[in-house]
Amino acid sequence: MKEVLLKLSSLGEDICAQLERGELPFIDIPSRTTSNIVYDEKEGRFILGGAKTRRNVSNVKHLRSFTQTVWVAWMAKRLIEERRSATLRDLYYMAEAYGVKFKNQQESDSIVTDLEVLLGVPREQLRIFPEERATIYGDLTIRYNLPGYENTKFNLTASPDGIAIGPALAEAEFQDCGAERVIMVESGGMFTRLIEEKGHEKFRALLIHTAGQAPRLARRLAYRLREELGLPIYVFTDGDPWGAHIAMVVISGSANAAHVDNAVIPDARWIGVLPTDIDEYKLPYEKFNEKDWKRLNDLMADPRYQSPFWRGQLKKFEEEGKKSEQQALSIYGLNYVTEKYLPEKLA
Repeated sequence: MKEVLLKLSSLGEDICAQLERGELPFIDIPSRTTSNIVYDEKEGRFILGGAKTRRNVSNVKHLRSFTQTVWVAWMAKRLIEERRSATLRDLYYMAEAYGVKFKNQQESDSIVTDLEVLLGVPREQLRIFPEERATIYGDLTIRYNLPGYENTKFNLTASPDGIAIGPALAEAEFQDCGAERVIMVESGGMFTRLIEEKGHEKFRALLIHTAGQAPRLARRLAYRLREELGLPIYVFTDGDPWGAHIAMVVISGSANAAHVDNAVIPDARWIGVLPTDIDEYKLPYEKFNEKDWKRLNDLMADPRYQSPFWRGQLKKFEEEGKKSEQQALSIYGLNYVTEKYLPEKLA
């Protein structure tokens, strides 16, 4: 955290230096406009281009956002120094006490993202977190780094419901690991099924319930498991365009987080439910609705989906217009996923 504190202090010192020189202060923030978000084919992800936006208090239109940015930076510095954390929602309400006005939480969230981009530091390192939580289960013993919990160790099989992936867990030290892979699971029902059927033992896997689109803390944790322990990452979702995108965000990030690179896992694999699985496994299905078709068209135009594998899967969606949930595999029995489907996928 020392490096982050130095960056925050440097930002404040630069502004003070401008004032001492009798200048109206400004900050230059890398632009997050669509025109400045570039797809890097080599890295397989979106990155920010070189364009910057200047916020200068000499411009009345910039005064509000300049003040908001400086306040969020100051609050982040306090959170780090006091070893405390705040949610994005907390931050929105805390601003009221300091006379800093945001129209809504969307505006305050946007300022947090601006600060991430300005400093080159993800919000998690600024001790600012979203509300949503993913869950993890499996044979991994961790040790917390949080003050007061430095000697606290436990295994992630401690609760049959899984352990919530909060800020402390996402940055905990990995101790003993009996797993050989990570399976990220979209739905809570399938996550519970895999625990009940002892899928974590059968596949020697850490199971992560993403609860839909994986939150950044969950992706950050998966990234660490890949980088530090060498565990391959597999993504198991519903068989629809939304499930495909859940997998792609794990693999290559998102345009909205083009400035974040420590939650991108290029060699993660989408193992199902693939559109080709619907026919191959004779799964119950529904036909696409209007939202599904729109989502598919968006994916077809997205540069991340241009490899032969992804084009083939999207083309199958387009030809068939079929979608199927993970739970559709239950037509063959509750243990079908662990006895047949996943063994074939992981082979």
